[in-house]
This record gives sequence, C-alpha cells and structure tokens, in this order.
Amino acid sequence: MNTLWPPSRAFWSREFPEATNNRTTPNLFEGIIPSSAASPQDALAGLESLRRAHAAGTQHAARARVYVGEDRHDELIETVLAKDGWDDGEFVPWMQSLVGAKRFSLVLNNLETASPQLAAGLGEFLRSLYEGWGVPIGGAEQVAFAGNYSGTAFGVHEGAEDAFLCHLGPGVKDFYCWSQEDYVRLTGSTAPLFGDYQWLLPHGQRFVMKPGDALFLPKRVFHVGRQKDFSVSVAVSLYTYPDDRILRLSVLPELLERVLGEDPDNPMGTQSPLHAAAAGSAPAAARLTERARTALAAAGDQLEQTVAQHVEGRWMELESNGGWEKVASDLGRMEAAAAFDVAQLRPGATVAIPAPYQLRIASPQQAYLRGVAVSCDTTPLTEVLVDALNTNTPTALPDDDAVHESLAALGATGGIHVITGPNAPEAHA
Repeated sequence: MNTLWPPSRAFWSREFPEATNNRTTPNLFEGIIPSSAASPQDALAGLESLRRAHAAGTQHAARARVYVGEDRHDELIETVLAKDGWDDGEFVPWMQSLVGAKRFSLVLNNLETASPQLAAGLGEFLRSLYEGWGVPIGGAEQVAFAGNYSGTAFGVHEGAEDAFLCHLGPGVKDFYCWSQEDYVRLTGSTAPLFGDYQWLLPHGQRFVMKPGDALFLPKRVFHVGRQKDFSVSVAVSLYTYPDDRILRLSVLPELLERVLGEDPDNPMGTQSPLHAAAAGSAPAAARLTERARTALAAAGDQLEQTVAQHVEGRWMELESNGGWEKVASDLGRMEAAAAFDVAQLRPGATVAIPAPYQLRIASPQQAYLRGVAVSCDTTPLTEVLVDALNTNTPTALPDDDAVHESLAALGATGGIHVITGPNAPEAHA
C-alpha cells in the first residue's frame, strides 16, 4: 500500500512507469488517496452545489446526467436537481425513489467546479502528477460516477485520453479492461458493447477497487465498471489535445485576426472593386489569392510571437486554476466572486488564496488567478506576498492602498478570500 500523499517525484519517475509498462497499460495503485483528500461526501456536496445553483437559476458548466441501466433519462435531471434533498445517509433511497428503480447511475461532469473539497484534495494529486510526469496542455477534468449500477451506463467503451479513476467508496467496484487489440479480436470492432456482455468479462483484466484506490487507465483501453453496492468514483481525465487542434481552433485564428483584423483607422476596410462580367471569376480569384499570399507572408513573420503568447497565456491559465481545465461558467469561481466584498480589504485583514489555485504574475499590468487574466497593477504585489498567497498561507494585509487595489481587482476572480476583518464572520466569533 502506498501511503505517501501526494505521490512523490520518485513515484512518477520510477514506480509509476514501471507499474504501467511506461504508461501504456492499466494498473491499480492501492490505498493511494486518503479520505481526507477525497470522499463520497465531497462528491455529494458538489451535487448539492448544483442543486443550489439550479434553485437560483444560475447557469454553469457542470453537468448532471441520470441513467437507469444503460438508458439515459434527461427528464429526471430536473427532478434530481429540484426535489427536496436527502437526509443524512439516505442518498441511495432518495435517488431510488426519484428514478423509480433500485439501481441507478448519476454522472457529474466538471465536478471540480462544484466541489471545492475535491478541487483542492484531488488538486494535490494533480499537482504532483504535473511536476513528476508532465502537463497536459488542456488541463484536467473531474467526472464523478455515483450509483449502485450493475454496469457503466456507457457499456464497454474506449477511453479517448489518459485518466486516473479514483475510487472513493464506500462500496467496492469491479473494473474490467481490454487492450484495443484484444477487444477487436474478441468483438470484431471498436464499437461500444451494450447489453449482455457477461461473456466478455472473463477475457478482461479485472481490478477490484476499494476506497482510496486509484486506477491508471491509458487512452485507447476499453473498460467497464460494475458494482453491487453504492459507491462514488471520480475520473480525472488528462486532456492532451492534438497540436493540430490547438493550432486550428485557437492559434491560427488569433494570428489571422491579427494580420487581417479590422483596421481601427478604416473600419470599412478596402472595398473590393466591381468585376467585369465578361472576364468571369478569374480576376476576383487572382485578387484574393494575392491578398492571401501577402497576409500569409506577414503571418509567417508573426508566427513565433503569436504562438509564444498563446501558449504562455494558456499555461498561466492552467497553473493559476490549480491544473484544472478552464471553463467559461465555473460555478465555484462565480460563487466565490459574488461573495467577495472589496470593503473588507483593510489594513490588518487576513486574506488567502484557497487551494489549489495560484497567483501568476504575467507582467506589471497583468496577472492570472483561477484561470482568469486580470488587468491590474501587479508591481505592489511583492514576491514575499505572492509566495505566501500561493502556499495558501493566511496573510495580514499591510497598510498599503496600492496592494488593496491590486487584490480588489484579483478578487473579482473569486480567488481572494478574506478570512478575518471587520466584516468577516470569523471576526465576531
């Protein structure tokens, strides 16, 4: 049993690649996740956050799906989010009554945005992974699987990216894996297998997952989970997007917008002329070809700078968000930003950046926190202050208006928490 938390660099550089055939085959790491870092209650607390947001009409990125067997029931999402909640320890009968079935599956995407406990707890694991193995350019996401289902609702299916399945319990899960080669040989295709696949299970690699275990699941491995009793597992998926995808969707559009974007001195642009009908389309095509050739030549000159700026920004977004992927409507970030009271930033008040988030200074006029780029004067933020905040150390504010103004701007991200002060609850305890 590995009791070191979070895993060390030695784990990632030696034990992990040795156990996974250089990160290509599944392996179960037993007892690696302490209950203090991640528990079933933390996942259910995330569901409660989604229910509160639903009641308030708040739009957010996290998503809930309900399954009975392999059938998806979108009509039950409103029921799960809107009905009165469950009593302590009664979540399973509560869900059973709502779905009208003994067995159920609840899937929660982007749980890291709804459960601060899991964002911080599994964020420790994620940070050690990044430092010891490497950083996925797209970050990571938490997907929770909660239920007493007899089989994963997606059937026997293939994973698109490397992932760790963190089993939180309280029940035990049987997890089966097949290499793509074995799966195709056994089934004749790469299509998911639904329904009765009992015959396939004896041909798979079986892992018995207990609370605290983490299963490394490489991309392109087929798998299915089965359990008799209620439990919660959280998949931490690592998004290593193809380079071509990043260039196609992000970098090259930015570059072309820079080269071909609207001229502020001439918003109407240089209009194309009328073309003689008798000449046909050839002159128009030649004109556009020449303009494109000129633009691409200019783009080539700016390519290195554009790529560097894009990657630096993406990198700082990722680091400042604790390694989790940045999503536009992060529920936790929005709630924390709404709760931030700039009036509490007074001399002697105690502030902190909550785990797992980090403050990254990009320039004298820009910083990143919780994945958000903030325009502010960063020069008053000393190295000592930034280091203290980034170690999640509660820090007393100096009598310095410039520091307060910078932190006020950063507080709009939800990444600055005022712990004590004249108006904080702790001050009156």
